[in-house]
Parts: sequence; structure tokens; C-alpha cells
Amino acid sequence: MIHSGTSRVVLGVGGGIAAYKACEVLRQLTESGHSVQVVPTEAALRFVGAATFEALSGQPVHTGVFDDVHEVPHVRIGQEADLVLVAPATANLLAKAAHGLADDLLTNTLLTARCPVMMVPAMHTEMWEHAATRQNVATLRERGVVVTEPASGRLTGKDTGKGRLADPAEIVDLARLLLARPDALPRDMAGLRVVVSAGGTREALDPVRYLGNRSSGKQGYALARTAAQRGAQVTLVAAATVGLPEPAGVELVRVGTALELRDAMHVVSPGADVVVMAAAVADFRPVSQAEYKIKKTDRDPDPVALTRNPDVLAELVGVRSPGQVIVGFAAETGDGGADVLEHARAKLKRKGCDLLVVNAVGEGKAFETEDNAGWLLSSDGSERPIALGSKAHMASDIWDAVVTLTHN
Repeated sequence: MIHSGTSRVVLGVGGGIAAYKACEVLRQLTESGHSVQVVPTEAALRFVGAATFEALSGQPVHTGVFDDVHEVPHVRIGQEADLVLVAPATANLLAKAAHGLADDLLTNTLLTARCPVMMVPAMHTEMWEHAATRQNVATLRERGVVVTEPASGRLTGKDTGKGRLADPAEIVDLARLLLARPDALPRDMAGLRVVVSAGGTREALDPVRYLGNRSSGKQGYALARTAAQRGAQVTLVAAATVGLPEPAGVELVRVGTALELRDAMHVVSPGADVVVMAAAVADFRPVSQAEYKIKKTDRDPDPVALTRNPDVLAELVGVRSPGQVIVGFAAETGDGGADVLEHARAKLKRKGCDLLVVNAVGEGKAFETEDNAGWLLSSDGSERPIALGSKAHMASDIWDAVVTLTHN
């Protein structure tokens, strides 16, 4: 199993209105066992006071290089860090980092850090799209800095658009990924168009009840999120998910039933380089839906007649364009006739996809959990285990295999 352990994280905070969200990033990091030192800019402290950061981190907060000079903080902090995370990273901070300026404690720390550095932008759309910002981002990425894609949504005032800070849970998820695997977010998927399905479909019995499954959608969301941060153009077709933040830099299409998911996938998949069917599609649906809520009565209820849903993965394989890579998922339990891997091998052959991700499911496994493990089966007959770790870590392993296929 991959453990996060106690890592030393520097949380840089830029001077934008999104600085208040850094408090939630800080809380989640400290609660997961990491030692976090907050290094804000002077402008950041206009939005969130030093006392708040000190209370949440349990460490003193400074902005200048002349505080505690005998400890040489402008060098030591960066040297000792396992990860430097800047959230929010304003246009000004991105420009300073790209040009090597060092006029405060945070920019000095960025120059001395030899660990992974992740900068999470937040600014108005016009600033994000400006040629100067785009060049600064490109420069930082060329140097190995992870500059994430911003989210789209409500900005300050009445403005909306791309430039919103990613959700704190998503930021922490990516930070954990980099702590476990520093090379997990290369820009090696730039130019690829990717479609991912996620979540469990729901088949209505009446206006209140439905047939469904335990899929949370977390693995599909992790796949979409990491693909976008590796440079891909991503469309996420999401069935039922509860409380998951919309991944930054991803086009989201929401569906409910298996037939809705099928229709959406046939619309967005043509022309895609990679299609990943991570959604848990219900095998059956009721033949008919009651117009009104089925009432509880003294007599036994009428049996529910079911009909089979279409095999969306098999359909996509049947109509795929030349060179398109298709990845399927198999949730297996094993039974008296065969174990998990035997069932999965048969499914890979039956479906005809290029890769099949196999999860052994059951109580506390795969569904509704934060971590995942399994096997990756390939159509060429190769198989390899995926160690237990975060779902983002599994997503990275899957994309590594996909990138190898797309580059062949």
C-alpha cells in the first residue's frame, strides 16, 4: 500500500480573493498527517490574517526574508520541503516565478526548492488568457513545475469564466499524488482528446425509487482530473455522483440512466483518441416506470419485470475509429466457477477493448472508498497488478499505459 506518511509541505498563498480557500486546503493537508508551513505574500494577508494560518498549521507565519534571519528561512524552507504548493497562484506570482524574481519569502522559497512544485492558478479569465500569462505558464511547465488548469465558474463580482481556483479537495488530491509519485503529472497527454465515463446509472422504478449500484464516481473523476492536468482535452460523462467537485479543466456532461449514458457516449466518443468506460452501467432496467409512487400495501407487491440494458463498452468498440484506444473497467467478486482474474480475462476477450482495469469489489473495496487497487489487463496478454493507493494514483498508472499505446 502507498502511504502518504508525514511529509513537509510548504503552502504558498498568493494575494487573490481565493486566498480564503487556502484555509480549507491547509486543514485537509494537516488532518491527513502532513506538516504544513504556510508562506503567504503580503497581499495574501490582506485577505486572510496570519493568525488564521498559524492556528490551522500550528506554525508561525512570515512573509519577509528578514524574519528569523539566523535560521536562513529564505533558503532552508525550500531545501527541506517535500512539496511546494502555491494556491492560489496569481498572475503576478506566476510571472515572478517564471522570471526568477525573489523579493519575498515565497519567491525565494520557489527558487530554492528542489522538490515537486505545484502552482494552482486563480485569476480573472482575461488575465489567464493573456499572452504574457500563457507564456509564463509555458515557461514554468518546461522547467518541470506543475501548473494546473483552473476551473470555470463564478469569479469575483458578476463575472464567470475560466480562472476559478480548483476545489480544495481536488487540490489536496493532486498534492497527495505528487507526494506519493513526484513524476505523476507530466504534460505527456497534450494534444489528446479523451472521453471518460464515471458514476453509477440509476434506472427508475417510480418517481421516488430506482435500481442502482454503489459506484461513487470517484475513480472516473480521478481519471478525468489527472488527464486534464497532463494536458489532455477531456470530456467527462458523469452518471450519479454525490458531492464530487467538478474537475478543473474538464467538460462535464451529466446523465442519469444507462440509455442516457449510452447516447452521450456515442455523441462525444467519435474522434476521441482515448475512451475510458469507468462508469458502472446497470445491466438491467425496469420494463416500465410507475407513474406514481408505489404505495406500501398489505398484499405482496407485483414482481418488477426487467429488461437488459445495452452493452455500451462493446458498442463503442464496434464503432471505434482507427487508432482509438478504448479502456474498460470490470468490477468482479469471483464465484464458485472462477476467480476475479479469470472472469476479467474472459470479459477482456468478449469486449474487445485494448485495456481492462479489474477491481475486486466487496465490503470496503473499490466502491465508495478513497483508495483502490486492482490489475491492468492488456489485449496483448500482459497483466500487471496496481498497488493499493489513492484513486488518483491508480488513474496515473492507467494513463501511463494509455500513453504508451497512443505513442506506438
